[in-house]
Amino acid sequence: MIKKFLVLTFLFVCFSNVSYAKVKPIEEQRVEWNEWLKDLKEEMLEKGISKKTIKKAYKEDYFHEIKEVVLQDKKQAEFLLTSDKYINRLINKNKVSLARKHYQNLKPKYQEISDKYGVPLNYLISFWAIETHFGFNKGKYHLIDSLTNLSYKNRRSVFFKKELFNVLKIMDTYDLDGDKIRGSWAGAMGHFQFMPSTYNAYAVDFDGDGVSDIWDNFDDAIASAANYLSELGWKKDEPWGQEVILPWNFDYNLVGPKKYKKVSEWKKIGVIGNNGKKLALPNDASAVITLPDGRRGRAYITLSNFRRIMIWNRSTNYALAIVKLADYINNDNNFKELNEKMNYKLTDEDILTVQRFANRILKAKLKEDGRYGSKTANAVKKLQKKWKLPQDGMPDYQLLYRIKNFKSWADFRVKPQPRKPSNKTKA
Repeated sequence: MIKKFLVLTFLFVCFSNVSYAKVKPIEEQRVEWNEWLKDLKEEMLEKGISKKTIKKAYKEDYFHEIKEVVLQDKKQAEFLLTSDKYINRLINKNKVSLARKHYQNLKPKYQEISDKYGVPLNYLISFWAIETHFGFNKGKYHLIDSLTNLSYKNRRSVFFKKELFNVLKIMDTYDLDGDKIRGSWAGAMGHFQFMPSTYNAYAVDFDGDGVSDIWDNFDDAIASAANYLSELGWKKDEPWGQEVILPWNFDYNLVGPKKYKKVSEWKKIGVIGNNGKKLALPNDASAVITLPDGRRGRAYITLSNFRRIMIWNRSTNYALAIVKLADYINNDNNFKELNEKMNYKLTDEDILTVQRFANRILKAKLKEDGRYGSKTANAVKKLQKKWKLPQDGMPDYQLLYRIKNFKSWADFRVKPQPRKPSNKTKA
């Protein structure tokens, strides 16, 4: 009885200390929103946006709440896709067939654009296919509404407010109605999904009608995409790279986005094509070794144009999907789905575990968001070095085993032998 009384007392004390966040009444929320929007409009005027455009964008008593766009921004993927799985999701037999048909149909008209900007047409078709499935999925969101919502008390408010200002500049420049400017939940627009800031920097009025219409005018859209890639530094006659086989004694510390070597140097180290033959790339081209899934996945040697694609979208998996579809468009190889090389899939919880550990032990100052990026990769390399593991920058079951069983700094000097998870084990 005494034991039961103590348990109840403990629970009462615990719950009595819990503070619950109170939801503000809707009237109070509206007052805060209106005050924020008033300040936002003042900032727009200071940025040079006309009163006419602001009035057109924000009708009287404007309050268009779209909760789903905020939820989209906060949502994390359930797991980190391997590059093979990601590519298989984006590229299939039907998409390859459609891309080839579009290429043949559009080549007579748009080869001129390809030649002018120095960007091969097969790459432009590939971007079109991956971004909007040949213009079928350009986005349904009213960008004034979605970007205004994302600018209000959101984790990336500064970024989205900048894009919102750019949308208003587009309306100002071309006297467009806000209903014309629609796109994805995050603000990407048109056939090639330009962010508003990208539009203002690189969009082209190719047909000379006075408007750079990337939404409904494909001439302007494809010319704008070509101009963007050209301005990023696209090299017309240089390939993107190729899949490779690394030598058995390869030093993984040579891997990284800034670890450049000439192709001839990689050849001397022993890097060969995945077909077992010498690299089919220019010897004097600058290249890096790219391991999207670490040393247990596929290995690629990537050149300058691959890095240009990653400025468009900073995802290695995305860039690989673009170049692989572009290769299919340019040849007559039968489509073949990739066989996954890795059977261990990292979850966002795995990445979060690494980030928290690196912050605690290495004082790495990583953002603990469960997202794998270059800073997390660099921290992983440091941990791998301490445990004398291959330094490929990709956390795997061996590293996670050591992290989860870490007791003291002395653990960095021992070598526990983790058991590799089976395919049946949930990652």
